[in-house]
Amino acid sequence: MPAEETRLRITEQDGVTRIEFLDRNILDEASIQRIGEEITDIIDNSSDPKLLINFSQVDHMSSAALGTLITIHHKIRNRSGELRLANIDPQIQEVFSITKLDRIFTIHEDIDDAMKAFG
Repeated sequence: MPAEETRLRITEQDGVTRIEFLDRNILDEASIQRIGEEITDIIDNSSDPKLLINFSQVDHMSSAALGTLITIHHKIRNRSGELRLANIDPQIQEVFSITKLDRIFTIHEDIDDAMKAFG
């Protein structure tokens, strides 16, 4: 049976796991579940999870994707880790603001600012 194809580009830099979405639209329930599982594996396999999620490729995302991000946020917080989001499209940023998710997530304008903010 072939391995499932990842929907993420994952790199390590200075102790931070950088995650970039490969899809412009994160809408499909199966893809969202797979993304959540991949990121959960990263968190579970790290003693000090520091994740930076780059949204530069993302134009649209569903409410299910937002729910998965909230779950990821809680898992990282429970492990005393850090999560940063960067390069969020203005329309998606507006959704974060309307839903007040911008109060839970640490959001940076770009990758460089986000990387500097890690403790």
